[in-house]
Amino acid sequence: DNTATSFRCVKSELTMAAFASLPPILQPKEEDIQMMLSAGVHTGCKNSDSSMEEYIWRRRNDGVHILNIGKTWEKLVLAARVIVAIENPEDVIAISARPYGMRAVLKFAHYTGAQSIAGRFTPGTFTNQITKQFKEPRLLIVTDPRTDSQSVREASYVNVPVIAICDSDSPLQYVDVAIPANNKGKLSIGLIYWLLAREVLRLRGIVSRATDWDVPVDLFFHRDPEELKKSEEEQAAKVEEAAAAAAAVAAASAVPAAPVYEEMAVDGAVEPAATMVEGAFAAPAAQSWEGEGAAAGAAAGEQW
Repeated sequence: DNTATSFRCVKSELTMAAFASLPPILQPKEEDIQMMLSAGVHTGCKNSDSSMEEYIWRRRNDGVHILNIGKTWEKLVLAARVIVAIENPEDVIAISARPYGMRAVLKFAHYTGAQSIAGRFTPGTFTNQITKQFKEPRLLIVTDPRTDSQSVREASYVNVPVIAICDSDSPLQYVDVAIPANNKGKLSIGLIYWLLAREVLRLRGIVSRATDWDVPVDLFFHRDPEELKKSEEEQAAKVEEAAAAAAAVAAASAVPAAPVYEEMAVDGAVEPAATMVEGAFAAPAAQSWEGEGAAAGAAAGEQW
């Protein structure tokens, strides 16, 4: 509606004014801001943490806090610069215990060369050297400081800096770089990781800023297994319907072939097979038994 449109216009003006502190090369494009607004990156929750007050822009009438997208982009660029400063990409670990962020961290690790831990974080991964999953990262990226609190706490024990996607109610204890964004929606989480991966590749010189990244953002979004199964079934049904329609068209266009009669040669003459069949099953010709009877009687008389 008009209210939402005007709100987005005002927010775009405010965010573009906030980007003045960034170099021109690091400033976002209008498409990036539109994608962040469409994914709901700026939408927080009704609760707020005192440490997140500087990242909250305003509060709506329904009680939902709105995050400052200008600071979101600034912290996104800062986080990308921190990641690029790590010489070995495998020393960076992206963690997500939240289901909506599992696919995003896997894709982020795939395209940036980092490691990922999707699902439950095993306690002692950073502190207990006896465990098989023991790791010694130099940088940690978490999707939610509250859900991934165990990994954040262990990172503080071993002096590992932490980059976290923080909502309006997220605690910032042991968090070094907080990216203010909605960390509860699958679209928002996927878009943040996609933008972070793209910025990292741009700073490394792998992806040019003049062209768009050829990896679609849809790959970073969470996919429900039931929805995937349903879409596969629908696609299979469409394929079967198309095959059945093609078979029906082929059957309708087919023309029945004319019957073929075989011919057989008898004494140099060609006769139809039907005539030969009739001749084969014809009644035998009448035979005379008088001559055979007389011959048999004469033979018996000679024996006696």
